Amino acid sequence: MLYFNKSILGMIAATLLALVAFQPVQAQTKGVRNIVLVHGAFADGSSWSKVIPLLEAKGYKVTAVQNPLISLNGDVTAAKRIVALQDGPVLLVGHSWGGVVITEAGNDPKVAGLVYVAAFAPDNGQSLNDVAKTAPLAPGNDQVRADSFGYLTLTPKGIFENFALDLPMSERKLILATQGQWAASTTDEKVSKAAWHDKPSWYIVAGRDGMINPGLQRTLAKKIKAQSLELNASHVPMLSQPAKVAAFIAQAAVSVPDQKIASKE
Repeated sequence: MLYFNKSILGMIAATLLALVAFQPVQAQTKGVRNIVLVHGAFADGSSWSKVIPLLEAKGYKVTAVQNPLISLNGDVTAAKRIVALQDGPVLLVGHSWGGVVITEAGNDPKVAGLVYVAAFAPDNGQSLNDVAKTAPLAPGNDQVRADSFGYLTLTPKGIFENFALDLPMSERKLILATQGQWAASTTDEKVSKAAWHDKPSWYIVAGRDGMINPGLQRTLAKKIKAQSLELNASHVPMLSQPAKVAAFIAQAAVSVPDQKIASKE
């Protein structure tokens, strides 16, 4: 008869528990493992601060780009630099103006899929302004101000009532204080080739968005044939409903077709 002392049994039990605990992380890394997040105008990479830990807990490698917000080419270059540093295929996620950036940067061969979060999705040869004028402007656009250097910012009213109306006031004030100055000239810079023509796409519509008309968002999601999710959220659903945004991004990462992943490695 075999005899195991309590110490050996304890070691066996600990090993089994470790193996069981490890399995969910393996499951979460099916599909694309690298997620690159691109912020919008009037913001920086910290706009993804609530989503990042949720995705990392699922086993993803997550990196937030810091856009210079000086030109489309500059922001695309910043995104592609981060993409190049990843160790495999990438799911590229863009918010607001970041949607324009990923539409161009998404042509990088390492990008396997695109996720738009309350974002512009221009077509070939289109600028942000070209897309925006196809629908009535949301009220927050009246709160955009240009300074003497040619950079745009949002007024306190624009942040509090249109940009982030469903966040606590303390968070809205933080966004106001840290907002990025955005070069006005970028709004007329055109995308050369829209990556969503060739890459699978997903779209989160922000139903209470005061910056980009929700109706325009629905039209764009349909145009790019994106799998979509509508949230009852302001322009920043990644801050007001981070769990739902993270879950949607994770599902997109798992859903990227195998051939899109294999062809990029």
